Amino acid sequence: MRDYVKERGKIMSEKKQQVSRRQFLNYSLMGLGGFMAAGMLVPMARMAVDPILKPSAAGEYANVGLAVDDITEEPQRIEWQVEQVDGWYDSEVTRTAWVFKDDNDEIIAHSPICTHLGCNVTWEGNEDYPGEYFCPCHNGRFYKDGTNVPGTPPLEPLHRYEQKVEDGMLFLGKAKSGKEA
Repeated sequence: MRDYVKERGKIMSEKKQQVSRRQFLNYSLMGLGGFMAAGMLVPMARMAVDPILKPSAAGEYANVGLAVDDITEEPQRIEWQVEQVDGWYDSEVTRTAWVFKDDNDEIIAHSPICTHLGCNVTWEGNEDYPGEYFCPCHNGRFYKDGTNVPGTPPLEPLHRYEQKVEDGMLFLGKAKSGKEA
């Protein structure tokens, strides 16, 4: 027994539905438009995602050009160059650290960036506070070990660089929070 449906005076089978010319054009143009939109969006998505998928150079150590024998108990400012990649733009960036040996003869490398607002700190930068790091922006102070002086604007210690020694030379890595170090 066959099932028939009467539509607009025509008898049609339910199993066999015909696509009108208008529906065919609508489906075809929608498919073509979707294909064209995907063709435009895929390169943009790849451009946005590709830098994320590249391996990071973070954690790599850079030779700062300072021999371990030249490191004293007095913090000294050192500068070195690292290669930085922003998307497809390669550049050389200057990094800075305050390096010294503590009482246990361990090497300490502090970041010169104040943890309050990001200004540069200097060692003994103020005559009133000898033996301390000083931030001139808001009178922030840090002890030699990098901890912040209570009652001053910075609320956390100076960040410390990861470090290693190879062939008598100092290599510095990524700066980590003084709480983590």
